[in-house]
Amino acid sequence: MEPPSKAVPPARLRWSGVTDRGKVRKNNEDSFLALQFDAREVRYLGKVGEASGERDDFVFAVSDGMGGAMAGEYASRITVDKIAHLLPRSYKQSAVGLESGFADVLEELFDQVHRALTYLGSSYEECAGMGATLSLGWFTPGWMYFGHIGDSRIYYLSAREGTLQQVTHDDTYVGWLYRKGEINEREARMHPRRNVLQRALGAGNQFVDPQVGAVACEPGDVFLFCTDGVIDGLFNSHLSELLRQPPAASAHLSPAQRLVTASIENAGRDNTTAVVVEVMGA
Repeated sequence: MEPPSKAVPPARLRWSGVTDRGKVRKNNEDSFLALQFDAREVRYLGKVGEASGERDDFVFAVSDGMGGAMAGEYASRITVDKIAHLLPRSYKQSAVGLESGFADVLEELFDQVHRALTYLGSSYEECAGMGATLSLGWFTPGWMYFGHIGDSRIYYLSAREGTLQQVTHDDTYVGWLYRKGEINEREARMHPRRNVLQRALGAGNQFVDPQVGAVACEPGDVFLFCTDGVIDGLFNSHLSELLRQPPAASAHLSPAQRLVTASIENAGRDNTTAVVVEVMGA
């Protein structure tokens, strides 16, 4: 994919993020992140907002932690906090495309988070086995660059084509079967091994090999970042419907709240987190 041109006009982004522990879990091991940054500083954003990309880039991410006791909750928080602290201040000045450094930066970011979780997991008994998924999107004019590991997901709803696409690959055996066409979406959701991860940050894994890529974006496009709790309660067709044509009863809710509420009503067995990013005209 060609690197973006500097002439791409900046767009406005509108976002919403919601996390809920669901009906069953006693604690919430999910976390999400919304950041705005330039060459000088990083700023945390609220759960709902809108801003211009004229001078700044944006990062949105979700993470699902795992581990005994409170280790899973701690792991996801460490993961999203590390992103803000590891963002190089030179991003905006030096990176002009995936081939010019975005891939290297994202891979290094995932590696550093992995090292931090691995160190804590080996140093403290209460953190043994701690790990986390991470699905992250970096928005800069005309493009969304992403990094991913685990079974959280990034979806892309194209304004031009009107179709919902899963951008990331689930790092599970069931996800592999689904990608090969050996099982359908319903069978994947019901498979007894659907939550068995093959790759994650920390969690005893020796190496990290995140999926890294780019999606060209334009006004009207919508991106969804979500943990597997959302998918537990909603099929892809439901996700698309709630994002594009929500029922009147939930139209007043933010897009992220719509998804989380509907998913918990249908399932709610797991922590449930969604971040929705809408690309708007300048």
